[in-house]
Order: sequence, then C-alpha cells, then structure tokens
Amino acid sequence: MAPFLSILLVLAPPVTAGDDLTTAPTLSPEEEPWRVGYLEGGQYVDYETITKAIVRGLMELGWVEPADLPNAQGAQAGDFWRWFGENLESDYIEFVPDAYYTAGDFDSDQRPETRTAILDRLTQTGDIDLVIAMGTWAGQDLRVEGLDVPVVVGSTSDPVGAGIIDSSADSGMDHLHARVEVDRYQLQMRLFHDIIDFDRLGIVYSDTREGRTYGGVNAVEEVAAERDFEVVSCNAPYAGLPQKEVEAGVIACYDEIAAQVDAIYVTVHRGITENSLPAIMDSINRNLVPTFSMLGSSEVRRGVLMSIAQADFSHVGMFHAKTIARILNGASPRALSQEWSAPPKIALNLAAAERIGFDPPVDLLLASDEIYETISAPDASP
Repeated sequence: MAPFLSILLVLAPPVTAGDDLTTAPTLSPEEEPWRVGYLEGGQYVDYETITKAIVRGLMELGWVEPADLPNAQGAQAGDFWRWFGENLESDYIEFVPDAYYTAGDFDSDQRPETRTAILDRLTQTGDIDLVIAMGTWAGQDLRVEGLDVPVVVGSTSDPVGAGIIDSSADSGMDHLHARVEVDRYQLQMRLFHDIIDFDRLGIVYSDTREGRTYGGVNAVEEVAAERDFEVVSCNAPYAGLPQKEVEAGVIACYDEIAAQVDAIYVTVHRGITENSLPAIMDSINRNLVPTFSMLGSSEVRRGVLMSIAQADFSHVGMFHAKTIARILNGASPRALSQEWSAPPKIALNLAAAERIGFDPPVDLLLASDEIYETISAPDASP
C-alpha cells in the first residue's frame, strides 16, 4: 500500500456516540418557530457557503421547505441572511433578518461593538433561540460564562487552539458546540509530503493568533519537526483592511515564497478568492512548484494541484444541521459530538500537474476520487 493510502484511511469519518436524539422538526415550547441569529467575525465567502450548506441540510431533515438558494454573495453585508428570512418557508425555523451581526472587514475596532450588540440581544432582549457563529472571532466572542442561548460554531480551522472550546471532546460550556477536525491538517501535511517529498514548504498566513489558526500553522510546524523539512513563511495581514488590499498582500506573499520553496501549502486566508487565486497560481506555476489546498477541491478545480476533496460542503452542512436539530429537540450543545472528518477522497488537477511538469504516480491516480482535466475560470457559485 502506498504511504498516502494509509493516511486516507485515518481521515475516515468517526462514528459518533451519544448523538441519538431525534433530528425530526419540532416547534418551540411556545408552539412557535425557533428564531435563529447569525454572527461572523467578518465577511468571508466561505461563511456564506457553509451557512447555505447548513440550510440545505435543514431542508433535507424537513425543518425548512426545499428551495433553490441564490448563488452569488450579495453586494451588501448580510444579503444572503436577509434573503433566508424573507424567502425561505418553514413552520419550524425563522432566520431572523435583523439578527445578522458582522465585524465588517474583520475590523478589530468594530469587533467589540458587534460583540456587545449581539450579547445584549441574547441576554436582555432574549428573542433569539440559537446562534450560528461563523469563524474564529465569532466563536471566541460567544464563549461567555452564563450564556444560555445555544451557539453552533462553524468554519474554524482550530477551535481548540483558538480558545473557543476546551477540547475536541468537551466544549467546556453548556451552550457551546464547535466542529473539530482532529489532526486534519497534520494528516494533510503528511499526505502531501508522502506524495511530493519536499524539503522546503511555503505557507502564507497573517501572523496573529487567529491568523495562525486559520492557516493551520501549528499543524504545519508539528509535521515539519516530525518529517524534518523547512517551513518558509510570509506574513499577509487581513484584519481591518479592504478586501482588495488583502488580496494584493496575499498575491505578493505567494510571489515572494514561490522562488524559495519546492512545495506550497495554500492555506485558508481571506485574501484567497476566486479573483486572486489565478494570480497566485501564475506566480507559483512559473516556479514549477506543486501545491496542496488546505480548503479543499474547490481550489483544486481552479488550479491548485491537489487536496482532500470537499467540493460542495454538503457533509459539513449536514453535520451542523443535525447538531442544530438535536439542540432544538432538547440536547445540550456540550453533550453532542464535536469531532468530524471529511470523507476520505483526494482531488487532483491534471491540467495543474501539466503546468508544473508533475507526472502523477499511478497510485495517486488510482486513489483520486475527483480528477479535474481543466482549470475552471472564476465563478460565483458557493
């Protein structure tokens, strides 16, 4: 067996325990629909994408009437959330249109005001029954002693390292639940190293506590020490900056490190978008450097060499949807399993391989569940 095949077996989803409460739709004790709010640390396309996957999961479970969701992110903050509230039909859940809270462009000055606003509503107004919290900032800001409104945290690279929850087995607070992919990024690193056998790995991230968790930096450094390869990094800030400036900084960083390394781990960063990724890959491909996407196959489809497949976030969305359903049926968020693993599949782009002169070994081709033969142009389908 090729070394990376045994790693894929480790990535198989665990069997959950203790999550036997029904996911069937139910009304609140007042025989009214449950009112759901939303908090994000800042505007980031994956937050919208995953939230839509959650809504699709709730549709599949019968909580929301089936409907086609709009593809493109709206022009204004919260457009997608307001669309939910104004267009989705449900006897059981209301996505409250004015219960959308964001810190804008990850604005550290706006963050305390946003946190105060939603906490005042949860503790004083008391008209929200559950909050979907997207991102590290949102999870951190709702880790509050004594809060009795359930909070389901999504889209965090390392909720334990970020201090959102105590451990993968215990959130540490009765109201709090966060999805944890145990050792996912270490496993990605080992898989990538088994295939490429690089000596110098490049990564780009914002050198802050949150930026390091988004980029899986601790996992990268752990495997670097274990496998004895060097990590070459570049700092690309994101907080409080306009989107175009963030994207320009990320493009410059990848251009800088591409000439210094023999492999690159394309980390999760607000500056990597469908608009900036082509420029990023142009710099990398000129230097014939193989790449692995931390995010998943959506970036492989657009030109990154390989990743673990996670094209449509449906599995993530269903995990969160079932968690929400069980909470609304009476489960304590703290009592539900937080550990989740993506289905064990490799995504590989043959056009990207050709651009850098990489000849995929037969074992890799056989182990790849998603093989792309072209590089997709930018689109707006979350």
